[in-house]
Amino acid sequence: MFYYLFDYINKIFSPPGFDVFRFLTFRSALSAITALVMSFYLGPKMIALLKKKQIGEAKKADGPKSHWSKAGTPTMGGLIIILSIVVPVVLWGDLKSTYIILVLAGTIWLSGVGFLDDYLKVIKKYPNGLIARYKLLGQAIIGLVVGAAIFFLPEFRDVNSITTLPFFKDTNFDFSYFYIPAVVFIITATSNAVNLTDGLDGLAIGNIMIVMIAVAILSYVSGNIIYSDYLNIIYLPGSGELTVFVAAVIGASLGFLWFNSYPAQIFMGDTGSLALGGAFGILTILIKKELLIPILGGIFFLETLSSLIQRLYFKYTKRKYGEGRRIFKMAPIHHHFEMLGWPEPKIVIRFYIITIILAIISLTSFKIR
Repeated sequence: MFYYLFDYINKIFSPPGFDVFRFLTFRSALSAITALVMSFYLGPKMIALLKKKQIGEAKKADGPKSHWSKAGTPTMGGLIIILSIVVPVVLWGDLKSTYIILVLAGTIWLSGVGFLDDYLKVIKKYPNGLIARYKLLGQAIIGLVVGAAIFFLPEFRDVNSITTLPFFKDTNFDFSYFYIPAVVFIITATSNAVNLTDGLDGLAIGNIMIVMIAVAILSYVSGNIIYSDYLNIIYLPGSGELTVFVAAVIGASLGFLWFNSYPAQIFMGDTGSLALGGAFGILTILIKKELLIPILGGIFFLETLSSLIQRLYFKYTKRKYGEGRRIFKMAPIHHHFEMLGWPEPKIVIRFYIITIILAIISLTSFKIR
């Protein structure tokens, strides 16, 4: 909105200094600041409203006993995050950009799926919320839309099904006709992975913020012909506009972390976790860095893998020995460390450290090859 307004003023009147609004870095900074301010403003109001409506986290009998005291903490705080992302992008982004349209639509859609799940669990008191197959269907639908858009739209013609291969120079991987199914899988996987990670105060939102800082850099250089040529990565005209969106996610995440850090005053719920995970997946798809996900999103990958291993091993041992056995004391893996006696803040900070290291490795992967 302001992007077009200031651009119009600059073209008609050419006032001194107004051309600064054309610069991507300046608009990205404004997007991050707007998102941060909105988060700080909306946080206390949303917490008070949710407490008044008695919309709080239910007691989880299958979780660690140390978490039982968290029952009643306001949830569905993902609404703070989504509003703090959407408004700055609308204000400072180029809404004609296909990149912005796809990532914004995907984030809002998945937030809606998560909101429905939270609504059924917290307000309607359905124990499992939205049935798993319907949740997967919602994730698959946006995956199909994003995948089909990239595969068939003319502006992606030259790069529609290829992606950068990390650590290998002058080498791209072509998904070919499997591209759309791959996109569906990636968005579903990243969305659920962040959802699984959202089990400790500040864990998911802090890691998303760190990951998004790296994604912002990758988005910017991918849309810059000079930097992309220097790094020998796929040049994607217009993809730099995603930096405005990612900056909003960083600002919103930082603001939400203020209230979600230990001890949390509010939880994001599926409203936030499904949307943020999906946004991460969509962004990596749009900038052709899908194969970086296991590295850059290593914590999310590890959380998902630990849950999968635990479930498969339990089923296998139950068939073989008549009783299920576990590899981890509890899955996802952050609960395993809790059961070992690690304090919750220590687990969160150490996971942050790991994500920072993985982000650095991801960024250097384009020169070390």
